[in-house]
Amino acid sequence: MAASLLVAGTTSDAGKSVVVTALCRAFARRGVTVAPFKAQNMSNNSMVVPGPAGFGEIGRAQWIQALAARAEPEVAMNPVLLKPGGDRRSHVVVMGRPAGTVSSRDFVDGRAHLATAAHSAYDELADRVDLVLCEGAGSPAEINLRAGDYVNMGLARHADMPVIVVGDIDRGGVFASMYGTVALLEPADQRLVAGFVVNKFRGDPSLLGPGLDRFAGLTGRPVHGVLPWSPDVWLDSEDALDIGGRRADGRRALRVAVIRLPRISNFTDVDALGLEPDVDVEFVTDPRSVRGADLVVLPGTRATIDDLAWLRARGLDRAVIDHARAGGSVFGICGGFQMLGRLVRDPQGVEGPEGAEVDGLGLLDVETEFGPEKILRLPTGTALGHDAAGYEIHHGRIAPGDDEEFLGGARRDGVAGTMWHGSLESDGFRQAYLAEVASRVGRTREPSGVDFAAARERRLDLLGDLAEEHLDLDALLQLARQGAPEMPFLPPGAGR
Repeated sequence: MAASLLVAGTTSDAGKSVVVTALCRAFARRGVTVAPFKAQNMSNNSMVVPGPAGFGEIGRAQWIQALAARAEPEVAMNPVLLKPGGDRRSHVVVMGRPAGTVSSRDFVDGRAHLATAAHSAYDELADRVDLVLCEGAGSPAEINLRAGDYVNMGLARHADMPVIVVGDIDRGGVFASMYGTVALLEPADQRLVAGFVVNKFRGDPSLLGPGLDRFAGLTGRPVHGVLPWSPDVWLDSEDALDIGGRRADGRRALRVAVIRLPRISNFTDVDALGLEPDVDVEFVTDPRSVRGADLVVLPGTRATIDDLAWLRARGLDRAVIDHARAGGSVFGICGGFQMLGRLVRDPQGVEGPEGAEVDGLGLLDVETEFGPEKILRLPTGTALGHDAAGYEIHHGRIAPGDDEEFLGGARRDGVAGTMWHGSLESDGFRQAYLAEVASRVGRTREPSGVDFAAARERRLDLLGDLAEEHLDLDALLQLARQGAPEMPFLPPGAGR
């Protein structure tokens, strides 16, 4: 059985994904065979990976962690994926394939089968590698959910796995949140928490040192390192907490307005645009922000019909239509592409109410009908004279009309839609498309030379460098191999 370590966090977005990714790259450099693992991920950002039973779907974070570990991404790395389809219900993906739905009421009871699937996947993965680096979810101190937990301390208890807790010092209160995380755990869980990592420190390390020493004394657990805040750390985002704009370097930038849909999915599709030095990327939610954009992007969504209603309620439908009719460029991806068509039907209630049928924006001659079978593919092709690739994750079946075919979708004049997520990561196609966008506003744009895959690899190497410099990798590897040592109890310990 492999060595293992669980990286938990004081909160969501504390830095668990960053730390796991950094450790994956750092240990892979040392020749350790590493696999990332997250028992359950809740995210609408996912990726298609090949598997023994055909293509499957995992969280985007585990996919990028596998790249950091120089490992082949596989469904066992994220055996349970919950994709929120509404405020209280999520679509369930187990070992890469659709497996019904789960509601918020099921978070304590009714998930035993998911725990079994997740722990079985961990056991199988741990038999094939030297080290499994596990990422928790949310916080392990959510004591109202502990009975049904199989992602945080439930996983740690299953594998007798040591745990480190990550705290984000940029938010403030990092010592209290790290201490409280441990103190709220029951004794058997506390026994496995063996240290801490501080994330996003901006100040003088010498000023933090006395606090770290005192904190280690109070908890009986070491701080294994302090990762500095870095503007160059930019991972493929996991959830909507991470959505932010990307500002260009120059004044003559192309302005891209990405509609921030309530149930937005796979918004990493626009990351490649954000790397362009002369492109501003802004996520917008009101019609005024669409005005003046050179390109409007309608991204993917987990609920096309519901988000189309939201678009209309805010007047964004008219803003997009007016932009297109004025000669502006519009780019729709998956659900966003479906919105651009004439009609969207959901006869079996796959994404919304059964029998729902609504008009689209009418900018492209396509119709969409949702079916129960999910389509997962890794397509390749050409567009605008360049090779392109992407991935498909959708229930919608597209019936094209007379428009020009375009990357599994259609285009007419300045309006284009594709079912392929990730197509903008294809450098030649992206440069040709941005040149077209620029020409429609009377400008000439030369290719920037940005290599997206190389940029991603540089980001992963940066994380590995930060881990090497600022984390005690030898101590963490020893901890993973030997397990948690005896640890003192911190009251109240969830009532003991």
